[in-house]
Amino acid sequence: MRVVDIIIKKRDKGELTLEEIEFFIKGFISGDVADYQASAFAMAILLNGMTPRETTDLTLSMAHSGQMLDLSDVVDLAVDKHSSGGVGDKTSIAVLPIVAACGLPVGKMSGRGLGFSGGTLDKLESIPGYRVDLTTDEFKRQLKEKGIVLTGQSLDLAPADGKLYALRDVTGTVQSTPLIASSIMCKKLAAGAQAILLDVKTGNGAFMETLDEARVLANLMVDIGKLAGREVVALLSDMNQPLGYAVGNSLEVIEAVETLKGAGPDDFREHCLHVSAHLLVLGKRATELFEARTLAEKAIADGSAFEKLRVLVDAQGGDVSFVEDTSRFERAKYVEVIESPRDGYLAEVQARSVGEASVTLGAGRAKKTDTVDHAVGFVIHHKIGDQVQKGEPLFTIHANDRGALDEVRDVVLAAHAFSDSPVDRLPLFYE
Repeated sequence: MRVVDIIIKKRDKGELTLEEIEFFIKGFISGDVADYQASAFAMAILLNGMTPRETTDLTLSMAHSGQMLDLSDVVDLAVDKHSSGGVGDKTSIAVLPIVAACGLPVGKMSGRGLGFSGGTLDKLESIPGYRVDLTTDEFKRQLKEKGIVLTGQSLDLAPADGKLYALRDVTGTVQSTPLIASSIMCKKLAAGAQAILLDVKTGNGAFMETLDEARVLANLMVDIGKLAGREVVALLSDMNQPLGYAVGNSLEVIEAVETLKGAGPDDFREHCLHVSAHLLVLGKRATELFEARTLAEKAIADGSAFEKLRVLVDAQGGDVSFVEDTSRFERAKYVEVIESPRDGYLAEVQARSVGEASVTLGAGRAKKTDTVDHAVGFVIHHKIGDQVQKGEPLFTIHANDRGALDEVRDVVLAAHAFSDSPVDRLPLFYE
């Protein structure tokens, strides 16, 4: 078997065998397959696609390129959730405590943000002392003893994916649905998940901008999961405006804490309850969504969900007093309220523009080596469909650099569009 023959076969729209895919991935990890060959392979996939069976074989080959975490000695059913990324998406910080409070142990390995899409680890690190580098033994022990873990990927999970993504990022092959699907799913499978909930975002603030693109990706990931013997549910959710009001690291943690205490924005609370309900059904803690939703609502109402967040923060070395009293979080040097320039109904809040502006402030990364400022970001005060009066607060900027504040003011103002007539509210979920 020769590497070049595998590339040519895919270039000519052939269907690769399991043996050919495994040979290629093993060679890529060992160094026998050169980077330029892997780049040609990725481009051939981008141009010609892969069948669900090919994509599953690629996913499993990448998953088995490193350590495979086995959680069967810790929990009876390992569940995981994944969001495809968006603006203001702090869902895991609220959802994990909710489902753990309902008796479903959940351990998640999250990532850092890159570009306009914020990362859960960056948000959690705004809590002083919070550790995101748990070892495998620490991960499993905490999952068994506390029933909740939220940490970074410290294991040697799917190294082929990391190596291939680095090439895709610089060769124009990121936007390949089979490669996106296999990249997401190989890490979920390697992390020991038996049941997986996928929150696939669609809209101008998501990587999949159209509903059709999001549906194709979701269906493919569900197919991969089923072919790999896992139970998978995908939700298609809206990302045409920021989720909740807060965009930024500590600002989003504060909003998640407020939600667990029974407050928080209506859209974010509803999103978290819907995701939690699906996870509880997947995890066999409820038989249908209405029952699961009732359990999730009760966990917030009786304070057990917030208590699970306290347990999580304490177990990973974080200062619990920050979630008990969110006024302790570091505040930005400059806080400026921008007022609505006119009366009208809010017709648009361009999520991507808000996310990119948050990167300008320092809340995210333009490249992987950038540091993150936990205190900066935005609070967007209105949702699409709201009636707004001239002079009413439209959004608030939290900045530590006056020049950056001046730079983003007009950008975020322009992200808001108005209508003279009523505007329909956007759905939280499409299907």
